[in-house]
Amino acid sequence: MTIVNRPRLSVSTWSLHRSLGRPTFSGPESNENEGGVPTTTPIFTLLELPARIAEQGIHTLEICHFHLASRDPAYLKQLRKAIEAAGVELWQLLIDAGDVTDPQHADRDIAWIEDWIDVACQLGAKRARVIAGKAEPSKAALAKSQDALMNLADYAGMRGLRLMTENWHNLLSTPEAVLTLIDGLEGDVGLLADFGNWKGAQKYDDLAQILPRAESCHTKCHFSAPGVMDQTDFVRCLDLARAAGFKGPHTLIYDGPGDDEFEGLQLERAVVMPYVGGPTQSTRDTDNEE
Repeated sequence: MTIVNRPRLSVSTWSLHRSLGRPTFSGPESNENEGGVPTTTPIFTLLELPARIAEQGIHTLEICHFHLASRDPAYLKQLRKAIEAAGVELWQLLIDAGDVTDPQHADRDIAWIEDWIDVACQLGAKRARVIAGKAEPSKAALAKSQDALMNLADYAGMRGLRLMTENWHNLLSTPEAVLTLIDGLEGDVGLLADFGNWKGAQKYDDLAQILPRAESCHTKCHFSAPGVMDQTDFVRCLDLARAAGFKGPHTLIYDGPGDDEFEGLQLERAVVMPYVGGPTQSTRDTDNEE
């Protein structure tokens, strides 16, 4: 294990979706086996992105599944080499589709998710994040999700990955549902907490309940116009994470107005830096102990 003196700062490819050419989205309902296809002219490709973020002083990355141009083993090997050559850690693959609680298609979606866990393994990711479910948070739906996630966690674990889920979509739309699910999974599945997935005045109390359990964070700021950020809300969320003892990566999420995504990320980074400074452990997965 090597200790490196750099912030535990991360970025998601979603924050650079426009720069990557706004690739098309695909899920298990599609017959497409390849990755996303740019719909606009990319500024750079995913293969070039690791070096780009390293130049910005960011050395941890999350990749959305649909940003991969291909699932061909040769392409995956090339991307892994680009990540390693840039000195970047691939923290997790974000599997952004599939519904393990779907009454008709759960088996199809689970098989599709397993295929993407295999991709995460080939890329050298530490984790794979999946959706817990899109059903309403009933007792039956939570039990169905728990059973599916336990099996997926075993599948990921046999490939050296830790499975994660997120406070996202209907099933995990409340802190009560998040904690019920996570507690039932007995530590076998980690939690990613996203600042931007919950709205309203109660969101701070809701986030405060789940942040002590979070191993990873999507650190998102709201922008009302290009360069105009809601810093008050952003700082309040960061303070909640600090108070909860959060020590995992803060993954910057920018999807605000304006096409200069690096400008938005730099504004977010300036606010986040006081919360992430100091030595971190980057070459071995230590869950929430960095």
